[in-house]
Amino acid sequence: MSTIPFNKPYLTGKEVHFIYQAVASGKISGDGMFTKKCHSFFEKRYGYQKCLLTSSCTDALEMAAILVNIQPGDEVIMPSYTFVSTATAFVLRGANIVFCDSRSDRPGIDEDKIEALITSKTKAIVPVHYAGVACDMDKIMDLAAKYNLFVIEDAAQAIESYYTGRDGVKRPLGSIGHLAAFSFHETKNIMSGEGGMLVINDEKFIERAEIVREKGTNRSKFFRGELDKYGWVDIGSSFLPSDIIAAFLYAQLENIDDIQKKRIALWEKYMELLAPLKDKFSLPVIPPYATNNAHMFYIVCHSIEDRTKLIAHIKANGILAVYHYLSLHKSEFYENKYQGPELHETDRYTDCLLRLPMYYELTMDDVEKVCKTIESAQL
Repeated sequence: MSTIPFNKPYLTGKEVHFIYQAVASGKISGDGMFTKKCHSFFEKRYGYQKCLLTSSCTDALEMAAILVNIQPGDEVIMPSYTFVSTATAFVLRGANIVFCDSRSDRPGIDEDKIEALITSKTKAIVPVHYAGVACDMDKIMDLAAKYNLFVIEDAAQAIESYYTGRDGVKRPLGSIGHLAAFSFHETKNIMSGEGGMLVINDEKFIERAEIVREKGTNRSKFFRGELDKYGWVDIGSSFLPSDIIAAFLYAQLENIDDIQKKRIALWEKYMELLAPLKDKFSLPVIPPYATNNAHMFYIVCHSIEDRTKLIAHIKANGILAVYHYLSLHKSEFYENKYQGPELHETDRYTDCLLRLPMYYELTMDDVEKVCKTIESAQL
């Protein structure tokens, strides 16, 4: 029986060639020629004020926590239905995490429940653009302005996704908050195995971001010829990736339009074939202010029992599908610290959401097989 994996990293064909060029250049540590090419690509294509590649999205979030000067006792609001890095980046600085429930129509943070969680200790809001689908950023930025808070977009899954605000302007995700973090993990649309990026939209953070990323030194200024020597001037860590990683990533970026076209076609095929089964489960919702980057296709079963049966059924037919996040507020690390209300929608997605195979080399025949197998399940 042929199998359909959940994910398969896609190689464009130029990755090894670009890696060879990076090695031949004589500089394979951070901020080499391919790192600069990637920075330029993102800044020109999306209009980001400043981009800095990092070793991971986790690193980008940790940099953001340092840049907004998170201190012990500060509160940071974020969804509970997210990857642990969203929270640990701020916990490492001593923050108390205030978890907000998800929306009933999709797993993103419920924007209408944020304001009730804001206190005098609140320092930042971290919206997560789940599945690359935009949160209502007008509502979130209005709250940030009202209460003088920072907004850090967790855009790990949101490359090539856009938000249209109430002013009618279409903006790329990652360009709206004060800071944003992207992931290039192998499960993402554009990937480099491991890797990430910090986007800086407030110029007051730019100089310090370079210092924090370079282990707390002003070495970036030295390399640009702005100093005759560099030294230790702030806290920081080694957040920058090797130029080999950037070379791999740049090969992906050159093919971003082709990759996105294929993924969106696959996503739309899933939607077409599964729409008649919407009484068995819920399908993804794309709000009118958001675009769809086809990062993932998921369904939400009616119960954990249905999901368990469905996973077993399609696995028996050679298809791997997986559930996603476990509620962070109920995690082993945080459950004794959490004192907020029940987060019913978060727990529902934890129990019921199922991610289907999605990768560039997936074929339309594969999608049909997945959908027919789901249809044959007894739910």
